[in-house]
Amino acid sequence: MRLSIRTARLYDTVGSRHVTLDDLRQLIVSGEKIKVIDDKSGEDLTRSVLLQIIAEQEQDGSPVLGAELLEMIIRFYGGPMQALLSRYLEQAFTTMLRQQEAMHLEIAKALQTPLAPLTELARKNVEMWDQMQAATRDAFSGRSPDSSKTANHGDAKTKNNQQNNRRKGK
Repeated sequence: MRLSIRTARLYDTVGSRHVTLDDLRQLIVSGEKIKVIDDKSGEDLTRSVLLQIIAEQEQDGSPVLGAELLEMIIRFYGGPMQALLSRYLEQAFTTMLRQQEAMHLEIAKALQTPLAPLTELARKNVEMWDQMQAATRDAFSGRSPDSSKTANHGDAKTKNNQQNNRRKGK
């Protein structure tokens, strides 16, 4: 979005209307990129306007930039590490915004299907219950889960027990 300053007021050249700093803040929060140009001189005032928006937020709301942090940032100006700090902060904020976006997507997924984990857990519990019931039925009916193999094995075992009992005289 391109904005111009006419008579010390911000003017949205796309929407053909005057805007406030709060209007710009809301556009930025929604993902819009803005550019502020002085109509008379053609000078890019984007940074100045962005700093004004931050200053207003820091004054009115709960501050993000505490006094101690601001002092640390001021100490970097003019020093050899100024460019490094700028790149570091940009990368840190980019990473944090990506993580925030990923978290929002995960929350949105969870809200779309809030019972999905519980549904899966219930399905597994029903499967386990069915298996337990089948095993209990088989145990009480004298069958094992694979009754054909066990029946033959059981018959041989019974014959061996009977032969051993005869030898011992029982």
